[in-house]
Amino acid sequence: MMNSLHNLLQTIDSFVWGPPLLILLVGTGIYLTARLGFIQIRYLPLALSYVFSGNKNGKGSGDVSSFAALCTALSATIGTGNIVGVATAIKLGGPGALLWMWLAALFGMATKYAECLLAVKYRETDSNGQMIGGPMYYLEKGVGSKWLAKLFAIFALGVACFGIGTFPQANAIVDAAYLSFEVPREYAVVILTVLVATVTLGGIKSIASVASKVVPVMAGLYITACITVLYSQADALPAAIQLVITSAFNGHAATGGFVGAGIMLAIQSGIARGVFSNESGLGSAPMAAAAAKTDSCVRQGLTSMTGTFFDTIIICTMTGLTLVVTGAWEGEHVGAAMTTYAFASGLDSSFWGPLMVSVGLMFFAFTTILGWNYYGERCVTYLFGVKAILPYKLFFLILVAGGAFLKLDMIWIIADIVNGLMAIPNLIGLIMLREVIIAESKQFFEQLKVSQTANAQPA
Repeated sequence: MMNSLHNLLQTIDSFVWGPPLLILLVGTGIYLTARLGFIQIRYLPLALSYVFSGNKNGKGSGDVSSFAALCTALSATIGTGNIVGVATAIKLGGPGALLWMWLAALFGMATKYAECLLAVKYRETDSNGQMIGGPMYYLEKGVGSKWLAKLFAIFALGVACFGIGTFPQANAIVDAAYLSFEVPREYAVVILTVLVATVTLGGIKSIASVASKVVPVMAGLYITACITVLYSQADALPAAIQLVITSAFNGHAATGGFVGAGIMLAIQSGIARGVFSNESGLGSAPMAAAAAKTDSCVRQGLTSMTGTFFDTIIICTMTGLTLVVTGAWEGEHVGAAMTTYAFASGLDSSFWGPLMVSVGLMFFAFTTILGWNYYGERCVTYLFGVKAILPYKLFFLILVAGGAFLKLDMIWIIADIVNGLMAIPNLIGLIMLREVIIAESKQFFEQLKVSQTANAQPA
C-alpha cells in the first residue's frame, strides 16, 4: 500500500515538474522578455545600480529597504539548490545542463521582474501596520480571483511548513554540523531552533536585518572559494566552458544514453534545477518585495530581478564550472558529496574542501529557513489574519526541530509537488495582468528618459 502511494506521488511529481510546467515557466519568461524589450539585458546595469546604491532608493512606504527586501528573497533562494541542485543537474544531464540553466535564468529574470512589480503595485497594509503583498493580493485585486489567491496561499504555506522551509534545510544543517564538527544531532537541533526563534519572532525587520548581513558575506565567501578552485584549474577552464556549450546540443550526459535522450535530459534537468534554485515564476520572492520601502513598483521589480542573476548566473555558474574543471561530475559522487569532492580536489585539501561545502550548506540552509518562515507568515496572514501569526511561528519552530530527525521520502516528494503547484496560479496572474506590467514599465522608463534628458541639459 505504501509502495503504491509512493509510486503514485512520484508519478505526480514527475508530471508537475515535467515539460508542461517547465514550458509554462520558460514560455512566460520568453513572452515577457519579448514584450518588455529584453528588459533584463537592457536595464541590468540600472538594476544593479539600484541594488548597490544603499538606502538612496529607500523612499516611499514600506517596512525595509529595497536592498533588505532583496536579501530576504535571496535568503530563501540561495540555498542547498546552489550546491546540491547544480550537482544533481550536471550528474543527470551532463555539463550541458548548465547552459540550459543559464537560459532559464535569463528568461526567469523577466518573470521575477514582473511578479515583484505586481507585488508592490497591489500591496496593502495589515492590521499590525506592516506591508503585505504577493501573488495572493494581485490575484485577488488585479485578476479578481479569490479562489486562485487562496489556492496559491495554501500551496505556498505547504512549502513553507513541510517542504523547502523546514525539513530538508534542518536535515542539511544537522548533518553538516555532525560530519564536519562532530556536533551531536540533539545539540545542533537545539542551537538551530533557538537561532531561528531569535530571528523570526522579530518579524520582517529582524529577518531582513540578518539576511542583509549574512547573505552578502555568505555568497561572497562561497564565490571566493569557487574562484580559487577555478584559478588553480585555469588551464582547464576554456575546455570546460566549451564542453558546457557543446554537450548542451550533443547529449553528452554523464548517465549515457542515445543522443536525443541525452539532449532532452540536459534541457529538463538544467531548466528544472535552475527554476528550483532561483524560484523565478514560483511566486515566493514577491512576498518579500512587497515589504520594500519604495515609491515605484518598477524600480523594485528591477531590484528584485537581480536576485535571479546573483543566484543562478553567478553562484550556480561558479558551482557548475567547479564541478566540470575538477572532473567531479564524471565520478561516482552525487549531490553534496560531488561538490565536496570538487572542492577537495580543486583546493588540494581534504580538510578545507569539505569544510567549505559544509559551512556553505549550513549558512545557505539557515537563511532559507528564515526566508520561508516569512513567506509562510504572509500566507497565514492572508488566509487567517494577523491573529494566526504567533501560532504559526511556534508551529514552524516545532517543525524545524522535529524535521531534523525525519527521513521520510514521501514528505520530500509531496513538498516538491506543492512547490511546483505554487507556480500555476502565479503564472496565470502574470499572464492575466501582462498589460498592467507593460503599461507600468512603459510609464516608468518614459519618465526616466525625460529625467535623464533634463539632467543632461546645461544649466
